Formats: sequence, C-alpha cells, structure tokens
Amino acid sequence: MINYFSYDYPQPQGEEPFSVTTEVSSAPWNPQHQLVHIGLQGKTLAIEELPPSNLVFLLDVSGSMNQPNRLPLLKEGFKLLVDQLSEQDTVAIAVYAGAAGVVLPPTPGNEKQKIIAAIDGLQAQGSTAGGEGIKLAYELATRMLSEGKNNRVILATDGDFNVGVSSDAELVRLIESYRDRGIYLTVLGFGMGNYKDSKMEKLSNHGNGNYAYIDNLMEAKKVMSTELTGTLFTIAQDVKIQVEFNPAQVQAYRLIGYENRRLENQDFHDDTKDAGEIGAGHSVTALYEIIPVGVESDVNLPAVDQLTYQQNVVSSEAYNSNELMRLKLRYKPPTETASRLIEQPIINRSLPLNQTSDNFRFAAAVAEFGMLLRNSQYRGNSSFQQVLQLAESSKGVDLHGYRSEFIQLVKMTPQR
Repeated sequence: MINYFSYDYPQPQGEEPFSVTTEVSSAPWNPQHQLVHIGLQGKTLAIEELPPSNLVFLLDVSGSMNQPNRLPLLKEGFKLLVDQLSEQDTVAIAVYAGAAGVVLPPTPGNEKQKIIAAIDGLQAQGSTAGGEGIKLAYELATRMLSEGKNNRVILATDGDFNVGVSSDAELVRLIESYRDRGIYLTVLGFGMGNYKDSKMEKLSNHGNGNYAYIDNLMEAKKVMSTELTGTLFTIAQDVKIQVEFNPAQVQAYRLIGYENRRLENQDFHDDTKDAGEIGAGHSVTALYEIIPVGVESDVNLPAVDQLTYQQNVVSSEAYNSNELMRLKLRYKPPTETASRLIEQPIINRSLPLNQTSDNFRFAAAVAEFGMLLRNSQYRGNSSFQQVLQLAESSKGVDLHGYRSEFIQLVKMTPQR
C-alpha cells in the first residue's frame, strides 16, 4: 500500500541511479516509539533518453477474461501504451486461451492503427494455456532480441493458469532462463475474484520486472501512461536494503510490510540472490518502527535465550555515537552482474511529527490505515480519524489525484 503512491523525493545528483532520503520522527500510533522513513528515488529519464523497446504483449483471452473489467479494460490500457510508442520501438502480440498463437508479428511502433486493430479484434473464449503462451511470447522476444534495447514481455491476465505449464517452479525456471538473456517480464493483473496476486508477483520478480493490478481506466492510465517509464525501463536491479541498528539506542525494531520480500542477512552480499528492481522515475519507500532504549513498551517482544558460548557486547563506539542506524544498499546496473554498495549513517535527529515532510506523514498515514485494516497487534493508538488527519495534512500537490483517492477511501471505510 505504501509504495502504491509516489513521493516527492529529490532526483539523484551523482552517478548513482537513485537518491536516498531519510527522516526520523515519533510514530503517530505510538509516540513513545520512533518511525524511520527511508525513500529511494529513481532517476527520471526524458523520452528522448530512453532506449528503444522490443515489446511482446502476451494477452490472456481465455473465457475468464470475458468480463467488463478484464478484456475490455485490457484493450483500453494497451491502447494507452501503444499511443506512446515510436518508430524505433517494435511490438508483437501473442494471445492464449485453449491454445497460444501470434495475432501480430513484430511491427514498428509507429504503425499504431495496425497494432490497435489487432488489439480491438481480440475476443475471450476457451480455457487458459498460460504456460504455453509464456513460451510462445519468449520465443517471439528471442527473435526480436537486440542489444542496447529494452527487451520485455508484458503479460496481461487475470492470473488463472490452469492448462499446460502450470506449476510455479516450472514457470519460474522458464522466466529466469530468459531473464538471464536480457528479456525481462512485466505482469499486469486484471479482474477480481480469481486473480492470483501472489503468483503474478512471483513471476514478475523472477523476470526482473514489476507487476501492477488494474481494475479501472484510472489505474490503466497510471500504469501504462503516467508511470510508463517506471513500468518498462529498469535502471537498477536486485536492489537490497540492509540496516544495522545501534544497540545503545535501539532495543527493538520492525520493518513495516514487505513480508514477502524479506531476505536472510547473508543474502545481502550474495549477488546471485534475486531482489527488487527500480524503474526510471519510480520511488521505493520503507518504514521502520523503533523502540528506543529505556522506553517501556506494551508490545510483546520475542524472548531470546542467553548464549552459551559467546556474549553480545556493545562497543564503546556505539554509546558515544549519535547514529541511530547505518543504512546499506546494494544494487546492480541493468547490464552488470556485480552489485555496488552505498552506505550512509542515519543520525538520531528526531523531528516533531508536525515538522516532518508531507512524504513522511502521508506514508505514515497509509501504514496506519493498513494496520487498522489488518487489526495489527502493533496498531497502538491508531484510529481512522488520525489516519484522515495525517493524510489530509500531507496531501501536497497531488497532480494525479491518488492521495485524494486514498483520503476518500479512508472516509468510506466503516469505523470498527
């Protein structure tokens, strides 16, 4: 939920593909705790700076897509994307239902009427040979593969793979093999009810791509027009965040969200471990809730047995330092296999909540709303009224109205 929204972080100034912004204040739902906000901002690229694209649209036209918010919405969304292609771009379209087939061979992006006619002619029928469709799409992408171009398969589906290659492991191995050849995967989910969100995320993660869920035309415009460069163009891959807290200042902490994206500590240095990607112009936000040393908390902390063979000793440097934590980032440029390291301290300089940035307060509002919806054990003194107050005070410019939409959603939520 937090990363659905864009944030007004500064553009990177040096050679790194993204900037790093940090901020510390009290947690709105528990003022005795601190909240650390970490924001990464991917470099925004102008259209003329973008490499040409070789795109294969893999479109689900099975019978389950025969609903207004599935295939008809899919068509409208892809027309928005096609409208932004140039003659340097190439598009092919494959579809799958009971079987897979090619409805548009590789075609220059400026032949928009031809591409749109192929999209308009799609009809939903049959079962779902998703695995067969993915194989066909990658075969097309391999024939179109060009060094220096953005080579990508865009899969649009309600996620119901029930014929052919259907095991997650088999699909993942297939997608990873093509990822290593430089063909990435973006997944767009349509429809409600049987949409397999977890499977779609897994496939896109292993394809060094991203995924988004589209349920109306506004969402289609967000993903396939407004945020197109972030959707299609990767500027940093396998991005990992690792933090080391100063034990002289922090007695406990938790990362809010990211339950399905966490890595083991040793994975941070392992360049073979897959992680997330950052697209051009995209931002990534992470929030840590901290219990400072000396604060009594009613949060149930896990008990830890005393070590038998060694002792944990806090160094004198920790007690003499004003660092709250140390932030480490690893990422790979899109064409490289070795990761690069960014490291910086986060000083324990906590601002009053009302003096924090709009980014901080709005992300906190979204996090608090999520805790209320899930009835989280960490929700503390959360309330929908507090969420609304935080969100309204931090709406900012809101060019595309996404924050306003969130505020309306909070107002519509039944008070529990």
